Amino acid sequence: MLQQVVLYFVGTLVTIMFIGPISFVAWLYWKNRKQTQHSLLRGNHWFLGILRYLIEAVGPEFRFYITDDDNGGKPLSRVKYIAIVKAAKYLKTLISFGSKRDFSQAGFFLKSSQLPLLNEELQLDNSFTIPTRRYEITHETIFFRHERADSIEVRPWLLKKEHQLVLGAERPHPWYLRGRVGMSGMSYGALGKNAITALSKGIAMAGGSWMNTGEGGLSAHHLAGGCDLIFQIGPGLFGIRDEQGNLDPGKLREKAAIPQIKAFEIKLGQGAKIRGGHVEGAKVNEEIAQIRGVTPYKTIDSPNRLPFVHSIADLFDFIELVQEETGKPVGVKVVMVGEDSLNEFCEEFIQRGRGPDFFTIDGGEGGTGATYMEMADSLGLPVFAGLPLADNALRRYGLRDRVRLLASGKLHLPDEIVTAFCLGADMVNIARGFMITVGCIMAQKCHTNECPVGVATTDPHRERSLFVDEKKYRVLNYLITLRAGLYSLCAACGIHHPGEFTRKHLVFKDEYYKTRNAETLYPYPEQK
Repeated sequence: MLQQVVLYFVGTLVTIMFIGPISFVAWLYWKNRKQTQHSLLRGNHWFLGILRYLIEAVGPEFRFYITDDDNGGKPLSRVKYIAIVKAAKYLKTLISFGSKRDFSQAGFFLKSSQLPLLNEELQLDNSFTIPTRRYEITHETIFFRHERADSIEVRPWLLKKEHQLVLGAERPHPWYLRGRVGMSGMSYGALGKNAITALSKGIAMAGGSWMNTGEGGLSAHHLAGGCDLIFQIGPGLFGIRDEQGNLDPGKLREKAAIPQIKAFEIKLGQGAKIRGGHVEGAKVNEEIAQIRGVTPYKTIDSPNRLPFVHSIADLFDFIELVQEETGKPVGVKVVMVGEDSLNEFCEEFIQRGRGPDFFTIDGGEGGTGATYMEMADSLGLPVFAGLPLADNALRRYGLRDRVRLLASGKLHLPDEIVTAFCLGADMVNIARGFMITVGCIMAQKCHTNECPVGVATTDPHRERSLFVDEKKYRVLNYLITLRAGLYSLCAACGIHHPGEFTRKHLVFKDEYYKTRNAETLYPYPEQK
């Protein structure tokens, strides 16, 4: 009897193993022969068509892990991606054997000093420690990696008080900062609540940093950690608009009364999209709709600019209104397109005797949750091209001491950040680097609400993948590692703190190995 039962089950299994695949293939053939949209699937080579679509589906991941070289991946190379992950998980930036940079390519290089500074000669505040968690690999094989998370203390690597940055020194509520690196604008809606919360908590734990709310308004998740915030005012006026979509001064004052909000940023442009923001309706849940003052689950397309701003004079009127209503620093986010990009701003500033407290210079290589390829590829200059133009414009009009410059656009690692400092930036914003710290794998599905790791999605089932109380430590570790790296480069270049970097510390090498100092390449202008 037992033998008969065994034979029955074996026979059934064999039948399923053979008949199942044959039936499935037959069903695929019938289904594709019936459809009329895809010629390849309808023809005699329908199976090749299925393979083609399968390869398309897994193509980005396949290229990133297998076919792309370490430096060639776009939008971010494997070298940089892994460097961010190692800093966030392991608090390490060490490499072995040598750099993977292609030294035959043109690019910037830092000028090291023949007599670098000792650590004790650096000017910084490491007078206290911060608790965090660092991963250690205990055993690794081809198929398994065994890790443990250790609780440790790290130093903050903050600026000394005498070197702290001040934004809006003329405002009733200036902003004092002990660090030069923070998070670029990423809205709740573009990112999910768990991602925003983990970022808020990690940035707060590190201190001396900030997060930008993005143009989607302020959420409880931005406030969750207690970190400093820049409230971004986009062309949709989300969070400070009335039912008709117009500016509501009362709501603006309400936001200004929140102690965590240290500054306001008026968004004119973004490097990856010279247009207003876009959020697919699938991502606009009831909470996001309530924050923004829009209809739930309806796609949001902001206008290209603030509807009531028709000229630079109109913009300055709005800047003054926000400064007066809030008493806090107000800046403008712009994309540089040439030497004259800021001239009209500066002339208006001189004529009035007042203006924005900072400019955020966003490079064309910057990221976004959703844009059009023709905009991302061709509109606006890269950040390293735009920064010296912005710096020179402010110097030419005698405004450099009154206006701070923030920079953003693929500035993920200490050497990239220092290059931005040399070219004129006072502070640096990072977006994709912070996304990677909370789990982003660059699946490039940000606009679909189908992010597989719970970062760029508001789908509760997908958001569950991101565990806040683990990822917040990675955010903290990334910031600490960046700041430690900045001071390591300070020591190597013979300066005491990041605020001392200038164009004389930077060299550009072309493809023929000819070099020019950045001071020569971008000479400082004479003041008008």
